[in-house]
Amino acid sequence: MDTIASFFSFITTPVSWVIVQFHKLFGAIFGPDTGWAWGLSIVCLVVLIRICLIPLFVKQIKSTRNMQALQPKMKAIQERYKSDKQRQSEEMMKLYKETGTNPLSSCLPILAQSPFFFALYHVLSNIAEGDTVGVINQSLLDSARQAHIFGAPLASKFTDSAADVAALDASITSVRIVTAIMIIMMSASQFFTQRQLMMKNVDLSVKTPYMQQQKMLMYIFPVIFAVMGINFPVGVLVYWLTTNVWTMGQQMYVINQNPTPGSKAQDSYLQRLLKSITTHGEVRGRRRKTIVKMIVAKSSSDRNENERRFFSGLTKAGFAAQADGTVIKSDTIETEAEGGAAARRQQPKRQTKAQRQAAAAQAMAKDTEGASEPAAGEVTTSLEKKPQGPAATDAKGDSKDEAGDKPARPSRANSGGSRQGKSGQRKGQQRPKHPSSKK
Repeated sequence: MDTIASFFSFITTPVSWVIVQFHKLFGAIFGPDTGWAWGLSIVCLVVLIRICLIPLFVKQIKSTRNMQALQPKMKAIQERYKSDKQRQSEEMMKLYKETGTNPLSSCLPILAQSPFFFALYHVLSNIAEGDTVGVINQSLLDSARQAHIFGAPLASKFTDSAADVAALDASITSVRIVTAIMIIMMSASQFFTQRQLMMKNVDLSVKTPYMQQQKMLMYIFPVIFAVMGINFPVGVLVYWLTTNVWTMGQQMYVINQNPTPGSKAQDSYLQRLLKSITTHGEVRGRRRKTIVKMIVAKSSSDRNENERRFFSGLTKAGFAAQADGTVIKSDTIETEAEGGAAARRQQPKRQTKAQRQAAAAQAMAKDTEGASEPAAGEVTTSLEKKPQGPAATDAKGDSKDEAGDKPARPSRANSGGSRQGKSGQRKGQQRPKHPSSKK
């Protein structure tokens, strides 16, 4: 480790200078020789480095997502050219070039952070040995050697002997307790960071070897950090624990605000967005409008299950998404969503026989209401029908059929009137009798 750290000694001076500047700030608050002044200086060094690495982190996210999306195509290339490794590599590189994906982009934050990590390790190792390094002179060196975090010197390690720890004015028990707790916290934060990435921000509908590799790393990385941690000084453990916590928080923010399509995180995000739209009646925020715009631009076949569920929820709430990422309220959509299907299937209500007869009687009464009062013996109704054709009328006025034996059967229209007349006798005003009817 010392050999690797010395290899990055070119960056030791800038790292030590940044630590000294933060130490001046916190030393004025907590005291120059306290562990809080030196510990917070290391924490601020991490924060400064991670802020500078945010563009690389964004690139890492895009590269990881592109790699996840390309896994089915990569698997197809491997199966197609499994006997020709050279052609397989050529097709892989062609695929990366066409999609603009760089497999190394996912490792950029770690690679860019490594020089600072080893430079800090080199600084703390020199402090433990009592040697000046970078801009840390003898007075700052003595101050750093006296700094303790919960009883453990910044330069002490879990594997140090009791004599080495005693030289730093501390006990071996306190050093091992503090370093063990910090190693456990460092490994746990690494595990949780990888776990939330795998459980929430991965498209579970695509099963590829890449997912299996990530799942293995979720368990392997914490073990690696635990084994390496026993050889790290307390100050380096502070650095690594801080960067893990930063990564965890940064990743949590990205998962909540810009989740991977098809993942559980996207489903949760779209449900929150749907709730916000139904509450406020609009899409609030530029980022949210961009996401809605991207989903609208996709065809229905290209949308995943989460996106289709989101559009279905919008329709039920009576909203329609627009191409610019906004939504509009649509009464027609709301009516069709809530009861349109039922309304289309609804049929007219069936009436009872009595209701039909009463309605016919009322219609008949309206028809006869405006007619003049007929003279005696000349009572007529609107239902009276003159006989036509061979039908004849006898002396009493009874209508007969062609043979003259039986009365002619009333037509279908008149039969309805007869039923209506009976109903009128029971429920309404009695109809006047036809003059030809028998008394």
